[in-house]
Amino acid sequence: MALFHAWFEEASRSEPRDPNAMALATVDADGLPDVRMVLLKGVDDRGFVFYTHATSQKGRELAAHPKAAAVFHWKSLNKQIRIRGPVEVVSPAESDAYFATRAKPAQIGAWASNQSEPLESRLAFEKAIAVYTAKYAIGTVPRPPHWQGYRIRPQSLEFWQDRPFRLHDRVVFTPAASGGWDKTRLYP
Repeated sequence: MALFHAWFEEASRSEPRDPNAMALATVDADGLPDVRMVLLKGVDDRGFVFYTHATSQKGRELAAHPKAAAVFHWKSLNKQIRIRGPVEVVSPAESDAYFATRAKPAQIGAWASNQSEPLESRLAFEKAIAVYTAKYAIGTVPRPPHWQGYRIRPQSLEFWQDRPFRLHDRVVFTPAASGGWDKTRLYP
């Protein structure tokens, strides 16, 4: 995890936009992989946290198959980190705390969006935004019950760094029986 933090800090200084963007892969009911970009919003020794609508496509897929893979690719650094592991829902208190830090328009958007559902028109969405903007014009916006966080508990972390002539460095860490991490170098 110390290596992840070091690389993430380096990416935060060099990436022009969203160094916390990660591709998140889940599987649907047929086992077909599905991938999309999400933003990492927390990381500690327990894992990597992102937030979304629980009834969105990814939320439904995680409810049915609570495992995921994610990858950070920092093109400016020629580095990437792959993460794989089981996924758990974070506590309501943790979701509430993060939701409170979001900008009010983003909080309103969480109420107005039926994420991943068909949308008849952009105007319909803008009307929903207007309704919730009026509803929460004064005071704080509570977290919608369908909006929550998920934590990927890493069973493997692979660090990849570009090298000339495609002779890349690859190192994978897996949990050790002793409680630490086992380190294995891989061929590129």
